[in-house]
Amino acid sequence: MAKARTHYECTACGAQYPKWNGRCTSCGAWNTIEEALPEITAPVRSSGGLSAARKPADLTAQIRELAEIGTNEDIRYDTGMTELNRVLGGGLVKGSVVLLGGEPGIGKSTLLLQICQHLGEEHSVLYVSGEESARQIKLRAQRLGVDTESLYLLTVNDAESVCDTIMQSEPDVVIIDSIQTMHINGLSSGSGSVPQVRECTTLFMQTAKAKEIPVFLVGHVTKEGAIAGPKVMEHIVDAVLIFEGDRYQSVRVLRAVKNRFGSTNEIGVFEMRDTGLSEVENPSAMLLDGRPMGVSGTCVCCMMEGSRPILAEIQALCAKSTLSSPRRTATGFDYNRVYILLAVLEKRYGLFFGALDVYLNIVGGFRLDEPAGDLAVALSLYSAMMDKPIGETVIAFGEIGLGGELRSVSNAAQRIQEAERLGFTLCILPKQTLRSLQTNRYTIRLAGVSNLREAFKVLEQQ
Repeated sequence: MAKARTHYECTACGAQYPKWNGRCTSCGAWNTIEEALPEITAPVRSSGGLSAARKPADLTAQIRELAEIGTNEDIRYDTGMTELNRVLGGGLVKGSVVLLGGEPGIGKSTLLLQICQHLGEEHSVLYVSGEESARQIKLRAQRLGVDTESLYLLTVNDAESVCDTIMQSEPDVVIIDSIQTMHINGLSSGSGSVPQVRECTTLFMQTAKAKEIPVFLVGHVTKEGAIAGPKVMEHIVDAVLIFEGDRYQSVRVLRAVKNRFGSTNEIGVFEMRDTGLSEVENPSAMLLDGRPMGVSGTCVCCMMEGSRPILAEIQALCAKSTLSSPRRTATGFDYNRVYILLAVLEKRYGLFFGALDVYLNIVGGFRLDEPAGDLAVALSLYSAMMDKPIGETVIAFGEIGLGGELRSVSNAAQRIQEAERLGFTLCILPKQTLRSLQTNRYTIRLAGVSNLREAFKVLEQQ
């Protein structure tokens, strides 16, 4: 009988060792040797070159043409949450493996338990927990109002036993909370280690594909905010979702880092309440709620998150510095981009920030990454520098070049429609973008400018 033996492999070059070493003697890399699954000793080869215990496989009957493979309308499950469906690309795909990561207490388990209420109306859901007991899950379900009869709980840590149970019971949806608590008995390392997480993820993926059962995997994160475990785990799964949010604020943002069945540009916005997570259908109105009136240094910008336009308030503050090197602080905006905009304002328009501390903030915990926010940031800095408030019904977007010129941006029509819907009366945008629009379709005043100097004049004439 073949004898199983444990071996260790180098993740950099693939060299194998009978025991763990700190440094790979083959490639010289440090801390790359990890435990691998026990392998079966290869049998003696026959004279023909092939193993005596193995015959050539013939998979010709399993080859199928692409045109023969059909899809139907029931390929996706409705999770009951529009925001989650948006991020997933329209719903939960059958046979997919979705990895949901986030900081502790951000609401990962709460979100998955809430969707069980809607999924349980027509489908059976198996909730596997390695962190909580069945009684603890029951208490949380009562607080969230989850009382479906099609929700089944299983509190074990053995990944192989869980997969065997899934193959026998065949539920419609499976939730694993969390992947770091699962383990395979064949590996000597503890739960949460790199080999355990990698092999458990592979095992759940094979089970999901075999039975076309969608599987949610809850993943922990490291101190740096990345998903804990090997990077290969993110390559194995079909979608990687990140739950973000400030622990001191109620807003939660769900982003797709990877999605084989949809776009990665969409986001879902939720609000954490005592009764669980509630969907925010209009994030712009929520972010603009409580804006200060008549205060300098604030300007509204419209950013695009996938196909969704979101209005965000940008705040800037300039104060006299007592330091030899003035402070520059940016929250929610690229730190290096702030330096570029300050340099343009100083060189092209004579606004000297060298003796001032500059603070920039995107209200609501959102992050403004696209260049279309340059104009609103520059106007807020100008307003803070000159101590001149910008009108409450003014919105601006556009990319700024090093010469102070404004470049056109995409999705201008969607941005203008969102601003018009929320009651804004003046929109400052690049002149090149204005030429491509049908201005007679909008009631909002559109001011096309070619550089920052013209934008400053529009503010003075408002």
